[in-house]
Amino acid sequence: MNAKPAKKSAKAAAKAATKLFVLDTNVLMHDPMSLYRFQEHDIFLPMMTLEELDSNKKGMSEVARNARQASRTLDDIVSGAENDIKEGIALAGPSRDLASGRLYLQTEAMNGGLPASLPSTRGDNQILTVLMHLRAKFPKRHVILVSKDINMRIKARALGQEAQDYFNDKVLEDTDLLYSGTLELPADFWNTHGKDMKSWKQDSRTLYQVTGPLCPDLLVNEFVFLESGEEKPFQAIVREGAGRSAVLSTVIDYTHQKNAVWGITARNREQNFALNLLMDPEIDFVTLLGQAGTGKTLLTLASALTQTLEAKRYSEIIITRITVPVGEDIGFLPGTEEEKMTPWMGAIEDNLDVLNKPPETSEKAGSGPGGTYGSGYGGDWGRAATMDLIRSRIKVKSLNFMRGRTFINKFLIIDEAQNLTPKQMRTLITRAGPGTKVVCLGNIAQIDTPYLTEGSSGITYVVDRFKGWPHSGHITLQRGERSRLADHAAEVL
Repeated sequence: MNAKPAKKSAKAAAKAATKLFVLDTNVLMHDPMSLYRFQEHDIFLPMMTLEELDSNKKGMSEVARNARQASRTLDDIVSGAENDIKEGIALAGPSRDLASGRLYLQTEAMNGGLPASLPSTRGDNQILTVLMHLRAKFPKRHVILVSKDINMRIKARALGQEAQDYFNDKVLEDTDLLYSGTLELPADFWNTHGKDMKSWKQDSRTLYQVTGPLCPDLLVNEFVFLESGEEKPFQAIVREGAGRSAVLSTVIDYTHQKNAVWGITARNREQNFALNLLMDPEIDFVTLLGQAGTGKTLLTLASALTQTLEAKRYSEIIITRITVPVGEDIGFLPGTEEEKMTPWMGAIEDNLDVLNKPPETSEKAGSGPGGTYGSGYGGDWGRAATMDLIRSRIKVKSLNFMRGRTFINKFLIIDEAQNLTPKQMRTLITRAGPGTKVVCLGNIAQIDTPYLTEGSSGITYVVDRFKGWPHSGHITLQRGERSRLADHAAEVL
């Protein structure tokens, strides 16, 4: 006799344990697949969310595309399940078991609860009304508003409701945990890892096979270094890792003038590691992070020019970046696609001027993110001819026309990649055809795109997803080499 009520109460307890998330429109417009990202929890969509989704679906922007995609996803879920809307539509089938909760749509008017000072005509306030109604209707359940809008979350909390940000798109909660691409070895590394060590020469590099406690944590193409007091420091790249043993290979010393790349030498350890990645034909994808003045663009351009014009490894250099202004937009720009993109490419022009300076001027100036630089091609005429040749091999492209393209044997540079969403980053990287190298440059402290944070930026996403792949590498550049003024400003401002 007591079995039946016990079963019912167990079911009720399980229901109370799952949360009910009320979604704001901006969550769906930020991630159209967010409906499938809440695992065993239930989702409630207010009618105002659907209204705002409908009013934002027109246009060619990323937000409009996402709104249309979210509407199509909703249509797939609701089609054939009209009878289940009131009881909630099971998401297990449409999501292919990614989510096991239910989707509820608002099917009745929900009024009351809002202070008189808040106008009920505003969309945000209508969603808050629904939230308060659900909280009163299900007092034993966690009813939580999910919104990307900070002010909306503040209003909800001010009314005594639970609210949180949409975290599923964040690769990392703390960017300090982001893979840096380098690892300092402990002082006793050779004592703990030197037993049964094998070493051999291959292509002018020395390789070491070591065994020890650090080996399982070493990722392929991660750089390791050991500062050994007065002696020359040990610097190497991991060729095989994540096992009981690891293979380390010494790196090329780009700080020495004999290994200069288009007249550029590395000024610090991280720049040296970056040039090793940029100049390696086996590495197809490179990401460089760092604050302003660490030499990201200069090193990349120098290695691109060397491999395109001298080694003939690539046929052309293609540069692109997202056009997000720092201040007010100056309006439409005249000319062709390339001419319209020129104002956005000031950084490239600045670095080309540095790379094409006569050596004697460079030595006097003694500044710039790279070391000693300058192409020693005879006189002003020689430099002008070199600049024309360089410009003929560099193409500046807009992101808007990238979909559907394939780049074969190209050196593709994606500048200011911190302003790209993971979806845009995927679109760009999948343009790479045979023989193409893709380099992403960014500074996650300078994000200008709305709704993107350090944790959800496209460059953070690819750094985390590509780590350990044998044909990719990442370096976080630490030291600014632009000028003492720029370094001090980056620290104190």
